[in-house]
Amino acid sequence: MLDLEILSAFFITSILLALVPGPDNIFVLTQSMLQGKKAGFIVVLGLCTGLLFHTFMVVVGVSVLFQTSIIAFTFLKIIGVVYLLYLAWQLFKSSNSKIETKKSHLIEYKKLYFKGIFMNITNPKVSLFFLAFLPQFTNINLGNISFQMLVLGILFILSTILVFGLIAFFSEKLAKNFNKSNNFQNILNKFTSFIFVVLAIKLLITKQ
Repeated sequence: MLDLEILSAFFITSILLALVPGPDNIFVLTQSMLQGKKAGFIVVLGLCTGLLFHTFMVVVGVSVLFQTSIIAFTFLKIIGVVYLLYLAWQLFKSSNSKIETKKSHLIEYKKLYFKGIFMNITNPKVSLFFLAFLPQFTNINLGNISFQMLVLGILFILSTILVFGLIAFFSEKLAKNFNKSNNFQNILNKFTSFIFVVLAIKLLITKQ
């Protein structure tokens, strides 16, 4: 089993990485601001389910396929790009109405959850990142490497839940301060739509 020092270093590193702007935490931010923290938490659960998928892929070695096969990597990458563009279009055409964080009963939580999963698993760079990142904190002298990577993957997910959960919580608080502006949701939707297009282009030109 990994010692506490390694686990602590890994956890701190994971928290810092979770803070780096990307499609996942931006999606949590916008959904929390537009629909409330509960919606944000549902998205977080979906994203972390996707991370669990990537963790098991690394443990069983499937992610090596995306590292060695250009076809597999490109196929999953294109799906990710199309989905980001789809989300960008959905946000761009959204109506210009006030944020209503109280309407949690109208939010399609199941849909948000699966959006989070799909958004995460269609990014092949996550699997490649796990494949490159997790082994750096393993130690062959401590036994089963696959089990060590599983533990590290779960720890990474916990750090993501912590960071993204805080983003969801404070995003709703921030949204309340802007709720008096009729144009705020429209501006946020258009800005986020632009960010998703940029991220889609970035993913499209990404190589193995």
